[in-house]
Formats: sequence, C-alpha cells, structure tokens
Amino acid sequence: MTSDAIPTRDAIIATAHESIARGSKSFATASLLFDRATRERAWLLYAWCRACDDIADGQDHGHDLRVVEDAPQRIAAMAALTDAALAGQVIGEPAFDALRIVAAETRLPHRFAHDLIQGFRLDGDGWRPWSEDDLLTYCYHVAGIVGCMMAVVMGVSPEDEAVLDRACDLGMAFQLANIARDVDEDARGGRCYLPGAWLAEMGIATDAVMAPEHRGALAVLARRLTDRAAQFEASAWIGTRALSFRSAWAVLAAARIYGTIGRKVAARGAAAWNSRVSTSKTEKIGFIARAAFEARGRHELIEVSRDPDLWTRPRA
Repeated sequence: MTSDAIPTRDAIIATAHESIARGSKSFATASLLFDRATRERAWLLYAWCRACDDIADGQDHGHDLRVVEDAPQRIAAMAALTDAALAGQVIGEPAFDALRIVAAETRLPHRFAHDLIQGFRLDGDGWRPWSEDDLLTYCYHVAGIVGCMMAVVMGVSPEDEAVLDRACDLGMAFQLANIARDVDEDARGGRCYLPGAWLAEMGIATDAVMAPEHRGALAVLARRLTDRAAQFEASAWIGTRALSFRSAWAVLAAARIYGTIGRKVAARGAAAWNSRVSTSKTEKIGFIARAAFEARGRHELIEVSRDPDLWTRPRA
C-alpha cells in the first residue's frame, strides 16, 4: 500500500463513529459525554470490537446472529489482522486501523486484545458454560476485558490493577444483563450462555430453553443473572473516583442504561422475552442527567475494598 492510500485518522474516526451509531445506540449516546479525545478513542476501540464480533458471528453491526461454518478460520484471520495492527502496520481495513491508532495513542496492552479474541474462540468452538465460574470467565473475555480497555482509553494506567478491576466489573455487569435479555435471540442462533448446572437444577434441557413450560424457571435464572450483574455494577461505581468528570459521567450514564435493562428483564419475569427489552430516549436523557449529578459527587463515594468474594479477572 502506498502512503497516498493510507486513510487519515479523521477518516477512520468518521467510519468508527458510523459503526457505533449503527451498532449500539446506548454506547453511542454515552460516548457523547466524553471529552473529544476520549470520545474519538472510544469510537476507535468500539469499531475494532464490533468488527471482530461481526466477523466471528457473521453479523452486521451486531444484528442477525447466525451459525457460521468456518468460525476457526474467521477467528484466525481476525487474530492475524489484530496482531499486525498492534505491531503498527497499516491494514487497509478501517476497524483494524482503528485499533492500530488507539493502541499506539494509549499504550493499550496487547494482551487485552488477545483476551477478547479468546472469547470469540470460545463461541467459535461451540463452547457452553457448565458452572457459574465458566460463565463469568466467558463474560470476562467478551466484555470485562473491554471494560479494562476502555479504562485505558480514559487515561487509567495499564498498571493500575485496582482501577482496572473495577472497570472489568462494569463490563461484567453489562454482559450479564445482555445475556439475561438475549436468551431467546441466542437460542435462535444456536447458543446458550446459561450454565448447564443451572439448567439442570431447573430441569431445563439445553435444546428446549425457550419452551413455554420452562418460562417460569427461566425467569428465575434471568433474575440470578441480573442479581450478579447488580453486584458487579455496585463494585464498578467505586472505580469512577479515578476518572475525570466527563469520563465518570459517561460511565455512570452507561451503567444506568444497562443496569435498567437488567432490572427490566427481572421485573418482567416469564414475559421478559415477549419483546426485546430496551430503554427509551426519554429514559436515556434522564439517566444522563442523573449521571452528571453522580459524577460530580464521585469523590464523596466511600472508598471500600473490592468484595473478595466477587469473581476476579485473571492477571498477566
């Protein structure tokens, strides 16, 4: 590729902005609260994460999950492009060039990107969790580590393990809420993230998760997921003390949005999957306003040690 063909940073940011606008209205809304530099880097990171997810699942910006027959090959290609981008090579694919830029600008640890790709490998191999620990390990690879990467984008030192733990907690909370909301969609795509031990406890066969006779039991498991999500969310709040006002504002707004999704799933009970749970524009505006107040008072949060019984991310 000649130097004339290398896309500019502004062009890659524009493409990344389009990606987040199409792929996640909630994250797109929350990202507007960041200062400009952080916002652009958040979009760049999102673009790479979104592209990897779409490659692994054969989706278009997170929509229309389907079974792919060549998952190992897709993920191997994704990993090779990721390594090249982390090495500073110009890829010619906007999402991977986005990673190249944000990694160089933030000292993003390469192992974080590798940990995310490991989550895609689990899905590509048809993996399913048996225990709660299996589930939480998966959530780390597909979302907790994204929380760590976002923390680095927001200026947290890659060596500040305590703050990274709290950032990981927020990613875990988001993923658990998503799993509870998307049980039906995942089942239609041939996946199930509810631990096998939980299903066995409730007498639910893994190939009949959405059967009408299991809706009551499924609601119990969904509440279990959202209760776990709430524990991680509460832990994550302490980490906002380390962030700038605007970063804390964005993080707390996102936490409110996704926390509400989990709480709505729990409140709906057996009817949780009759229609997709979401938050309205009016609700989002309210969460943003409330998060601004909470961000201003973040330094008044009592500094408490992280719950030693809460699942903890693996360290290098």
